[in-house]
Amino acid sequence: MIRLPLALLALASLSGCGDGDREARRARLGPEPTLEARMSVADPAAGASVFGPCKACHTIGRGGPDLAGPNLHGVMDAPIGQRLARYGATAALRSVGGTWTDAAMDRWLADPARFAPGTKMIFPGIPDALARADLIAYLRTQSR
Repeated sequence: MIRLPLALLALASLSGCGDGDREARRARLGPEPTLEARMSVADPAAGASVFGPCKACHTIGRGGPDLAGPNLHGVMDAPIGQRLARYGATAALRSVGGTWTDAAMDRWLADPARFAPGTKMIFPGIPDALARADLIAYLRTQSR
């Protein structure tokens, strides 16, 4: 009988978890995919993982509390910067105007300081365009 170290077994069991198809999805998209193309292959479950670091400041469940940042349930298609005035990012976001469409959220998630100059939100952005699409898909599931 072959005995594998426990850590190796744990790693093997995780190989089916997470976003193991990210590279396959990326390959289907080609080198410069549009947001529409990225959204067509976006995975909300992978987006839930991308949201992990956001939990330091935001909750997402319906009726969840505000933390250092506002609860984000229902953020998609809501007016930009109109949720809660007490947050440091709000004034800069309010000056942007519009609503949280997929395109607006993609630009915000890519580079918050560029999207809303003067924002006080300490978040550098997500450089991976497919990860942003996954996160947007997840936010949409939490906006119903």
